[in-house]
Amino acid sequence: MIENEIKQLEKVYDILTEYLVTYSFQLVAALFILLIGLWAAKKLSKIVFNVLAKNNVDVTLNNFISNVVKVLLIITFVIVALGKIGISVTPFVAAIGAASLGAGLALQGMLSNYGAGLAIIATRPFVVGDTIFVNGVFGQVSAIELGVTILTNEDRVEITIPNKHIMGEIIHNSFAYSLVEGAIGIAYHEDPEHAIAIIKQSLKALPSLSSTQESQIGINEFADSSIVIGYRYWVATEKLIATKMEANLAVFNALKHAKITIPFPQREITIKQG
Repeated sequence: MIENEIKQLEKVYDILTEYLVTYSFQLVAALFILLIGLWAAKKLSKIVFNVLAKNNVDVTLNNFISNVVKVLLIITFVIVALGKIGISVTPFVAAIGAASLGAGLALQGMLSNYGAGLAIIATRPFVVGDTIFVNGVFGQVSAIELGVTILTNEDRVEITIPNKHIMGEIIHNSFAYSLVEGAIGIAYHEDPEHAIAIIKQSLKALPSLSSTQESQIGINEFADSSIVIGYRYWVATEKLIATKMEANLAVFNALKHAKITIPFPQREITIKQG
């Protein structure tokens, strides 16, 4: 048994020695090619990244393209290096192809998210900082990744949406601002134009309102007990709820200070004697 094992070891040693003698220069050349490939891949990837950045390409798409260039270049140099030392890459290519097919079927959902992510980055229906409403979800875009898009609301709650649930859907994009609507009733004997002017002035004093989009104020409806004045304004999404509460209080105090009556619902009951 020991003699057989020794003979096998000697046989392996002879094969390795013969291989090293035959391919010693090729091994050195293959190692040199591999090192050159790693350096060239890193260098070219950085060049591609800088060129795309100068052309204002989205940073996520930029990273993806530069990484793909790097990986493809490394694979090319690895194939050349293996061929240099007499190793055929054809079986590896076939195995990789079969494995890729199986992985593609298993990861179909993930790949569809990646495809949708690339479409979002390329078409740019929204960018980081925009406020969107899609698929029943509302929030400000904090990150766009290949697989998911992350929204954040004013409560600092992160909402993660798979990208395949965004592409093909109707997207409402109000950019960095959101529309807020409010209403307050005044008595019928009050002057609505005067009340509208007061509300307009009180809203102008709020710093969070958009300076580019004008607020809309007017008679919203004629209710049973009051004339309802409606007001609509645009506010930075990150301060949506806080500004809405501040605006409602400012409108109430302004009308109260101007001694404009804010009525409550009333019913008149007439009792007829038989």
